[in-house]
Amino acid sequence: MKNLKIKEKINKKIPDHIAIIMDGNGRWAEKQGKIRAFGHKAGFEKVKEIIKFSVHNNIKVLTLYTFSSENWKRPKSEVLSLLELFSFALKNEIKNLNKYNICLKIIGDVTYFNSELQRCINYAEKITLNNSGLILNIAANYGGKWDIVEGVKKIVSAVQDGYLNIHQIEEKIFSQYLCTNSLLPVDLVIRTGGEKRISNFLLWQIAYSELYFTDVLWPDFDQFILQDAINDFSIRKRRFGGIIKD
Repeated sequence: MKNLKIKEKINKKIPDHIAIIMDGNGRWAEKQGKIRAFGHKAGFEKVKEIIKFSVHNNIKVLTLYTFSSENWKRPKSEVLSLLELFSFALKNEIKNLNKYNICLKIIGDVTYFNSELQRCINYAEKITLNNSGLILNIAANYGGKWDIVEGVKKIVSAVQDGYLNIHQIEEKIFSQYLCTNSLLPVDLVIRTGGEKRISNFLLWQIAYSELYFTDVLWPDFDQFILQDAINDFSIRKRRFGGIIKD
């Protein structure tokens, strides 16, 4: 019954691409007297719920900020638990990804990860490459500034090698050198956990995205709150710098 209720409430105008900053796992665990790793595990279960919701409601692209390039500054034990959880998810969720026709993409600098985790990433991407349903982007060791700098390096190299003329460089061309080069623009960015900042997430890609902030900590986030965010998005007027005439 819950799923039916959700589908009835969602406005026809839904975002094609939703990006979520999943904040609050550690604080959620600490409030319960648990270690922060407990919160990350609870957050992983919530990820699975939100992915299923996205599939059932025809969201085309879902991008999840799971591990930022700044997260290495956290305690070593927490970083290790996050990476172990990431590896576990890659190994154990491939069947479900294929079951729901999901194409998995990992965006970020994966060269920082150990060889085993890199193999898991490559295998998961390869085995889901031809799936034609939801595109699921997992931002791991990702930073918006890093993405832009890497894009600049690629463009400079293309110009030096004669593949690109400097006068051809414009926004559309530059976008093709970023991690999200083949994806639809980000329509809606959601951040949980009460903070109201972007935290180096998709800086180029969300220039005209709609933003939605909630105080709910990520492990408590659910499909009903996501529904509220989508409904809120559906009534906004997106001008993209122009004027909309009524």
